[in-house]
Amino acid sequence: MTRGLFGAEQLIPGYEPLKPNQLYDVASLTKVVGTTNVILQLITEKRLALTDKVSDFLPEWQDQRVTIRHLLTHTSGITGYIPHRDKLSAAQLHDALLTMHVGENFEVKMVYSDVNFIFLGWIAEAILGQPIQTLIQKRVLDPLRMTHSTFQPEDPTRCVPTEVSPTRGLIRGVVHDPKAFVLKNHCGSAGLFSTLDDLIRFEQAMLFNTGQPIATHWLTELTRDQTPLGKQWRSLAWALLPTQLPVAHNCIWHSGYTGTFLVLDQTTQQGMVFLSNRVHPHAPNEAFLARRNAIINTYLAEKKR
Repeated sequence: MTRGLFGAEQLIPGYEPLKPNQLYDVASLTKVVGTTNVILQLITEKRLALTDKVSDFLPEWQDQRVTIRHLLTHTSGITGYIPHRDKLSAAQLHDALLTMHVGENFEVKMVYSDVNFIFLGWIAEAILGQPIQTLIQKRVLDPLRMTHSTFQPEDPTRCVPTEVSPTRGLIRGVVHDPKAFVLKNHCGSAGLFSTLDDLIRFEQAMLFNTGQPIATHWLTELTRDQTPLGKQWRSLAWALLPTQLPVAHNCIWHSGYTGTFLVLDQTTQQGMVFLSNRVHPHAPNEAFLARRNAIINTYLAEKKR
């Protein structure tokens, strides 16, 4: 196993070198580490099915076409504008999200949206009666002994800071994502803080069947396109990444807005964890995206040698 630690963790208001064992706001990695695995567990337990309708669990949601599969594959087509979204209370944001509508992309196009996984979290809550972040802790983090991972860091100095926000100042030790900041423990799309060691533990569990958070057959299913019409390069939550080495197959990967990503290759039983704070001091730092893709491509090429 190869690992490295490079750079600074803070530039503003003062320079701080990057320290080992720090907690990162992993943003949308919450979706694949946490919420997806809770949902797949519920399907394995036959308490939920990919074909179940969202409206069966969230009666405020009126469109009966949207299913669990649509949410997991980001093919729900859910769209809409919520005025003053970041100024709403949790209850107001909850109600506003459920009044969004299905647009022209329904089923035919994968359009990534946090709303899909917020809904999935609420569906898990409706079935199990606890906030989604509590369920992630009990059903994923605790069984895998990811003991440093948390939704509520106790010591902000152990956290790598994210953006210096015009309204929130330096964001450190609290979630960066605006919806997660409002919804708190009822948000399944973001909110998790984790360390390099814990995410390595998660990848090892997924690759080597060591206390993995989901039934074994899902590992194969995750490497297949699961979109309703196919050819969208999207599995259940994870994105697909084709590679020709050593033979043609799909890896799975996912990124987080704050500058984090995971890559998993079931065929070669190898994985990559990359943690950064690309939104510090200011978002969005879009130049990072090309560098991220270059890093992934280099990894895919080099790991086969």
